[in-house]
Amino acid sequence: MVTRVAYLGPEASFTHLAADGLFHGDWLLPYTTIPEAIEAVSEDRADYAVVPIENALEGAVSLTVDYLYHEVELFIAAEILQPIDQHLMVHPDRAESWEEVESIHSHPQALAQCHKFLHYRFRGVPLIQATSTSGAARYAAENPELPIAAIGNRFAAEKYGLKIVQDSINDFHFNRTRFVVLSKREGEIGKPGGDKIKSTLMINLPKDNRSGALHQVLSVFAWRRLNLTKIESRPMKTGLGDYFFIVDVDAGGDDPMMKGALEELAALGCVVKPLGTYKSYEIKPAPREN
Repeated sequence: MVTRVAYLGPEASFTHLAADGLFHGDWLLPYTTIPEAIEAVSEDRADYAVVPIENALEGAVSLTVDYLYHEVELFIAAEILQPIDQHLMVHPDRAESWEEVESIHSHPQALAQCHKFLHYRFRGVPLIQATSTSGAARYAAENPELPIAAIGNRFAAEKYGLKIVQDSINDFHFNRTRFVVLSKREGEIGKPGGDKIKSTLMINLPKDNRSGALHQVLSVFAWRRLNLTKIESRPMKTGLGDYFFIVDVDAGGDDPMMKGALEELAALGCVVKPLGTYKSYEIKPAPREN
């Protein structure tokens, strides 16, 4: 039986590369936005969804985090670490005049990852947000009459027939994005490979707003020597000062220390939403052209 995998498209997005790296040979289904890809799983139109959740340069993809907290009941079945290399590309008809473009299109995270380049080379040029890097590349390819450029990966340039005029324009070369594989069912995806086991929790602090509540929560993990690889706050959208926390722990849900931590968090009055225990898969970067 072929696995159906929704992803943030169109084809040649970084999410497409991550999804193909892990689910090569399965049925990959592109969606225009992150919520559409997630909802495809919720509505049983796909078995999994691959969406970005964090970038090494720009931090969390808040849309993904908030959608998992507020909108759907899904689990993380795996994470994919994908190297990110951003390039400036134009329609071949614009290759000789690429420095005269009147707008630059890409996903907001990609634009932010290339802030220094854009600030010094294209100061004052409007930056137009697209739903994905490949969506921006496709738009540039379909509108050769417009003096525009797109930012995306090399595969997108090849897919849509664009010319890369400046390569590797992201501000820092160690640029990776973390993607999550979402499922209706808790459990790992069963793909070969993958290394360390980790778990993700969403935590609401006790409602009595007692002082030191966050310190108590962190102590639950600290004395058990459970390593937190990430802790981040996000607004609960119920009022100023109301936050939930998303926490990544280097331990599986079956770990006795992890079970004890969840019991103690409940005793403290915290509301915990476990997002699953899963493996991490790393996609190796494609060889660079000379």
